Amino acid sequence: MAKGPVLFVCVENAGRSQMAEAFAKKHGMNARSAGTIPSAQINPTVVDAMRERGIDISSNQPKILTPELIRDARLVVTMGCSIEEACPKPIIAQMQKKLIEWHLEDPKGKPLGEVRKIRDEIESKVRDLSTSTEVLHLLSS
Repeated sequence: MAKGPVLFVCVENAGRSQMAEAFAKKHGMNARSAGTIPSAQINPTVVDAMRERGIDISSNQPKILTPELIRDARLVVTMGCSIEEACPKPIIAQMQKKLIEWHLEDPKGKPLGEVRKIRDEIESKVRDLSTSTEVLHLLSS
């Protein structure tokens, strides 16, 4: 579907952006994820919540957001973190042309029931993204 990937960004790349990347790939999208201050590991509760959907992200590792990831992405989706505080200004400047902000609650420290709600919201947003005519045009151009 996509020539360049959709890049999902959050602070730690341990929860929201990992779930978004996994759902995007499930929907046939070329996707990556990264964080501005990556965690040492994926949130185990997020791993459990995704496993319930038949998606195994247990071997994923948090990755740092780089200018190269931004440059190569056709679209950057932030997960609700304050991008102005978390990202250096040159990286933000690269994002502006292709930035979508999703205001999602952080699953960090939350029980499985709450993480499921966040997971379901992310899944819905990714599904909408994968069927958006405007986004499909951007990704295939």
